[in-house]
Amino acid sequence: MSNASQTPYAIETRGMSRRFDQSLAVDQLDLKIPRGTIYGFLGPNGCGKSTSIRMLTGLLAPSAGEINVLGYQLPAQAELLRPKIGYMTQKFSLYDNLRVDENLDFVARIYGLTRQQRQQRCAELLALYELIPYRQQLAGSLSGGQKQRLALAAATLHNPELLFLDEPTSAVDPENRREFWEHLFDLCQQGTTILVSTHYMDEAERCHGLAILEKGVKRADGSPQALMADMGARVMEISGENLRYLKQQLIAQPEVVSAAQLGTRLRVLVKNSVPEPQRWLQNHAPGSLIEEVRGSLEDVFVVVTGGRNVG
Repeated sequence: MSNASQTPYAIETRGMSRRFDQSLAVDQLDLKIPRGTIYGFLGPNGCGKSTSIRMLTGLLAPSAGEINVLGYQLPAQAELLRPKIGYMTQKFSLYDNLRVDENLDFVARIYGLTRQQRQQRCAELLALYELIPYRQQLAGSLSGGQKQRLALAAATLHNPELLFLDEPTSAVDPENRREFWEHLFDLCQQGTTILVSTHYMDEAERCHGLAILEKGVKRADGSPQALMADMGARVMEISGENLRYLKQQLIAQPEVVSAAQLGTRLRVLVKNSVPEPQRWLQNHAPGSLIEEVRGSLEDVFVVVTGGRNVG
């Protein structure tokens, strides 16, 4: 594999796999993640997201395959890579019994910053992430959103080239999630490459590129727009009576990928092999209002993972 420092990619893997006893957690994962982008791992719990991140950070050795991160071969050069990456775990991993400023100072010491550098950088991050009012508060007493901002500050304290975020917004409300993503776009604008795992479809749509994972296998890879354009099905919504009965009728048809009820509407994914899906559905649901709507990343996920009966 070519040295990543000579390529536009921050991360390149070939056949990256990890087995635990008889279970294959990650199966032949190939990645090419461009520098200066936000790339997402999308999938449910147990699909291999966290295991993949642990291999890409050098914390876990692969069972097979090649891994090149920022020009370093892993796991052999993991120690050389470590100062150049930041890692924010899903669970808050700072010290609950230390104050906010003490946590940041402790992390800064680990990265070898001088006293002046520590003071300057910690002050910058406290201001940037709106933590000045809480600087002398114990980290364990912070709200979910405040802990999230503190964890991001700690992960970026040493200005890493590459930032790993493992489901970073799973414990915060929608408003804090939006603010968090604004910070990520700011970091990306400054040149940081970001790899984020999530099971939120709206977050995945914010990424420049993403991989959809299922049971350790990459089912799709590309920009959200490209994945939605190429998903091989058209999205139709039906309004009418007896939607539960209609759903059972439709999912029995080989032309239908999935059907899910959304309130008073039935969202149906019809394969592209059906030339006129609206007319085709009308034959199954006479008298119903049927319209074609924009596809979503959730629709892509259903298609590529072979979902037949959703919702």
